[in-house]
Amino acid sequence: MHLLPLPAFNDNYIWLLHDGQQALVVDPGQAAPVSDALRRLDLQLQAIVVTHHHADHTGGVAELREASGALVYGPAKEDIPQPCQPLQGGDGLQLLGLPWQVIDVPGHTAGHIAYYCADVAGQPLLFCGDTLFSGGCGRLFEGTPAQMHASLSALAALPANTQVCAAHEYTLSNLRFAQAVEPDNQDTARYLAHCEQLRAQGKPTLPAQLGNELRINPFLRCSLAAVAQAAQQFDPSTPSSDPIAVFAALRRWKNQF
Repeated sequence: MHLLPLPAFNDNYIWLLHDGQQALVVDPGQAAPVSDALRRLDLQLQAIVVTHHHADHTGGVAELREASGALVYGPAKEDIPQPCQPLQGGDGLQLLGLPWQVIDVPGHTAGHIAYYCADVAGQPLLFCGDTLFSGGCGRLFEGTPAQMHASLSALAALPANTQVCAAHEYTLSNLRFAQAVEPDNQDTARYLAHCEQLRAQGKPTLPAQLGNELRINPFLRCSLAAVAQAAQQFDPSTPSSDPIAVFAALRRWKNQF
């Protein structure tokens, strides 16, 4: 199996997974990057999988489906270009001969879903759209802090070696915020230096590894005293014993950071 992040727009990644003959694509906001890759690699598109309804994740779906005949899969509770096979948490599907599990992750949007496979070329793989980013998480456009905290907690419980395929190259700005939250976190400092080097070379910072995210991503660390204290410094009304309130304060802080 081969995993490729295809750049789109200013900072999106359209994920392409293929076995040398068949491919699946995740959140194709534009058709052209996918069509170019399929042609270059001589691949047949088997499936288009969508995590949520935003246009920068769905804009290329119709063109790719019409060109390839690929089946489209997406969240049952959102308006996805039709025809689309609706999915929700607990569903399973077979793609590229691999078993995938659907996880409900509302927060960024009301019906957002993620796709998880326990073994892709020896490692677990997660397509999480705009729910979990390296060093950060998505904005709450439609969901509540409690929903997003629960969604992130569900993803955080996956195996530590899970490859996290987020849909945006937001890593550097996220890590600078993470440093503001935990200025003494040496894991964050080392990872930021590493990611700065990758970007200077024109390379993506993704996929991220979940185990590292648990060490550096403040939105996965809301139960820790240092993170709660930082949230209280931003908003003194934040109860440090309530991880959901800490998360909500961090998200408001990040929105204006």
